[in-house]
Amino acid sequence: MAQRMEKIRNIGIMAHIDAGKTTVSERLLFVTGKAHKMGEVHDGQATMDWMVQEQERGITITSAVTTFDWDGHEVHLIDTPGHVDFTIEVARSLRVLDGAVAVFDAVAGVEPQTETVWRQANQYNVPRIGFVNKMDRVGADFERCVDMMVERFGDHCVAAQLPIGMESGYSGVVNLVEQNAVIWPTSDDPRVFEVSDIPEEMRDEAELAREALLEKVALVDEDFAMKFLEDTDALTHAEIHSAIRGAVIRGELVPVLCGSALRNKGIQPLLDAVMAWLPSPSDVPAVEGVDPKTGDSLTREHDPKAPLSALAYKISMMDDGRRMVFMRLYSGTLTPGQELLNPSQGIKEKASRIFLMHAKNRKRQDRITAGNIFGVLGLKKTRTGETLCAPSDPILLESIDANEPVISQAVEPETMREREKLDEALVKLADEDPTFKWHEDPATGQTIIRGMGELHLEILTDRIRREFGVSVRTGRPQVVYRETISSTGKGLESFERAADGESIYGEVGVTVSAAERGAGSTTRWAFPATEDAAPWLDDAMREAVATGVEQALQSGLIQGDALEDVNVTITHVGWREGIKQAVGWTIAATSALRAAMREATPVVLAPIANVEVSTPPEHTGDVIGSINQRRGRIENMEELSPQLNVIKASVPMEQMFGYTTELRSLSQGRASFSMTFSHYDAMG
Repeated sequence: MAQRMEKIRNIGIMAHIDAGKTTVSERLLFVTGKAHKMGEVHDGQATMDWMVQEQERGITITSAVTTFDWDGHEVHLIDTPGHVDFTIEVARSLRVLDGAVAVFDAVAGVEPQTETVWRQANQYNVPRIGFVNKMDRVGADFERCVDMMVERFGDHCVAAQLPIGMESGYSGVVNLVEQNAVIWPTSDDPRVFEVSDIPEEMRDEAELAREALLEKVALVDEDFAMKFLEDTDALTHAEIHSAIRGAVIRGELVPVLCGSALRNKGIQPLLDAVMAWLPSPSDVPAVEGVDPKTGDSLTREHDPKAPLSALAYKISMMDDGRRMVFMRLYSGTLTPGQELLNPSQGIKEKASRIFLMHAKNRKRQDRITAGNIFGVLGLKKTRTGETLCAPSDPILLESIDANEPVISQAVEPETMREREKLDEALVKLADEDPTFKWHEDPATGQTIIRGMGELHLEILTDRIRREFGVSVRTGRPQVVYRETISSTGKGLESFERAADGESIYGEVGVTVSAAERGAGSTTRWAFPATEDAAPWLDDAMREAVATGVEQALQSGLIQGDALEDVNVTITHVGWREGIKQAVGWTIAATSALRAAMREATPVVLAPIANVEVSTPPEHTGDVIGSINQRRGRIENMEELSPQLNVIKASVPMEQMFGYTTELRSLSQGRASFSMTFSHYDAMG
């Protein structure tokens, strides 16, 4: 395999559920010779969907990484899930990728989860190209799909190919850069294709589309613009490819290709575009971090000879029960047995074995150089999003943010003998998945698990039964509520007690006010008014008061749910000479804050979801009626095509349980919906 930095590509496949990401990945593996047969998602035989739950449901649940060669390049490919419940898999994959292929359904166009993952790619500045899939389907419309991309994402999205034929007549593509046609004469083998002249009837259309592509490039590349304006015909294919590559890497251009992965058309041009236009590790800026001791900014060049720095982006329990840490090596060279510093925890660990991965299969390596994505055994304490680096040159890289879970469910073992096994399983699942949380309810003694949606919790409980052999019963899923306040309030509380012959004392005054929805909670000190007004207020006392405030914000007054969007101001801290323990101020701060919140009109916040329903026009009225019955608010309705309407609405998440069955009944199984958590709002 090629190891030169400029010959490496770290790419991901991302899209809405059912856009065909995994089928695209399977065809890439077959065409490049990595797989000797084409795995089909609908048959449960996809290489990249290796989990039992993925094979049974025909969806991707966990991001799988593989490595293959194409045209002298070494490609590390991550196939990501499309279902919103597993969006953390997309976020942590994009965090370590250099480029991405965004897959679109040629009929549905830009779908809700595509917009979500697109925003995630923007967050991490990941260059990308588009691939409009399913061009063979009835209702496929490449031009409309590109127009939707321009409308939703910006006018830097532009066609780099044109389809030859549509729907059942789709047979190939016009390459606007090379000015030729690529035809697939058969749907049986994606490797069989013919290169020919552009069909006569498409030449005018191709010329206009090519002009539009080159104009987009010229707008963002001054040198290319000069050549383009002087003599367009004099531009070489190499010059055009180079200019497109530069614009893509800078995030100023998203070229869009098309094909039909299931019908084995469009895969080779997609591979060639990945090599030609998406960046290698040496094309992206040096990774940035901070000195874990001083907080000073640091950078690491993508260089095998630089001090080692890597990010653990995923933890997975493999079939043999071993804990595999998936990593991206940004700089340096890693060998088995090498000692690594984890600056987040301040510990050192050893990488006992290192592997290049092919879904669940692994190939042992004796060294890994910068730019690679790989798996490591032996790291027992490292968690998702943590940095690993050379102990002699520490650096702390940006971590990975995980959304808080919004759905909860009670789970208990069939027999008390399995209680310990259940706890062990939950610990391992939470280690793998930052969006999965669990705790024991102190009031009922029940074990409560929390996740991103019904499917997320269903998959997790199924894994508990199958992988860990624990028979469990589950309760009805519930939404996770929050609490806040709707006005202002004041509280002044003191605490005084004697314990073991020692006095414990504290007195704290606070005011609270409502923050804007989604702004989060803040704590501000208005005491003392001047620096010398309270010389006795030391760091220990400040920390004790802050701890008391934090504890009070964990439990609201109505249902005991965590509070958010509360502004807290410390207005008073009482002092008494001779007090040695700070715990009194913690207790007083908690009591004062709760007293202030009682005065500030507490309210319960419920999670609100953005719901998007795709339905045939004849069922639109029934769908709108069902959303209204579930206390939803219709935001927008648009006609994507004569066969498809899209309804967008905001609905309380608690009202969406069981909606899949109802929608199937309303539309004879022809409608589908997606749901994403939007925000918390006061219950009406």
